[in-house]
Amino acid sequence: MPQNSSKPILRFAPSPNGRLHLGHAYSAVLTWRAAAQLGGTALLRIEDIDTERCKPEFVDGIYEDLHWLGLNWPEPVMVQSDRFDIYARAGNRLRHLNLLYPCFCSRAEIAAAADGTDPDGAPLYPGTCKHLHRGEQIERLQRGDPVQFRLDIEAAKARVGMLTFTVVGPVVTDRPQIRYARPERWGDVVLQRKGTPTSYHLSVVVDDAAQGITHVTRGRDMEAATDIHVLLQMLLSLPSPIYHFHRLILDDEGRKLAKSKGSESLADLRAKGWTPDDVRRAVGP
Repeated sequence: MPQNSSKPILRFAPSPNGRLHLGHAYSAVLTWRAAAQLGGTALLRIEDIDTERCKPEFVDGIYEDLHWLGLNWPEPVMVQSDRFDIYARAGNRLRHLNLLYPCFCSRAEIAAAADGTDPDGAPLYPGTCKHLHRGEQIERLQRGDPVQFRLDIEAAKARVGMLTFTVVGPVVTDRPQIRYARPERWGDVVLQRKGTPTSYHLSVVVDDAAQGITHVTRGRDMEAATDIHVLLQMLLSLPSPIYHFHRLILDDEGRKLAKSKGSESLADLRAKGWTPDDVRRAVGP
């Protein structure tokens, strides 16, 4: 159920696929600070739809690290792996609008046929399966071929028209600005896969609406993805929060900190004798 919508509600939503690092600490501290500035509440959400990479010990680590930083949140915590049926219903709504289609292409096939890249640098899907004959779709689905379901961006945009969203920054209390969304630069994104009825894009907009999120603080690396989220909000008749895109914490070589790159974790820093104040000084205001 949504929280009390009479006051601002923010959220910090890490994925438990590794230990938190300084980049997470900056985003979390900023979110709680912003909630205090707005007179609102900060929620914790566990985004664990990747059930292979996400582990219970990393969930425990998130709680440990955030409490160590002096952050607290209302209970219960929303856990995405408990909500697959809800995401499936949202996907079915898009399916009933004829906005999802099955795609049977492998990553290698997409890379070979792509003409350009999306904002994340991945090969842009060329629409190979968009116009498959219905009979072939059914045959391949019944055969159990690996499949993912893509959002027909062209058809989706035609339903909603011009898309805008509201941005504040560099402080969440700054005057809001209107920005235009351009989801077409992502191509036909994947929203569901065989065995997994959701994606990050679908689950995040469903959960933000369910929790009554009014302000989303996220890193600048997620700014382009907001185009897809705004589109899904319109298609599913969900409210659109106000967005704030914060700076990223970089390593000594100017690269974004990342679990996949083995960036030093908060647990590692704590073992070295760092304090929460040391973390706050390291990431800056």
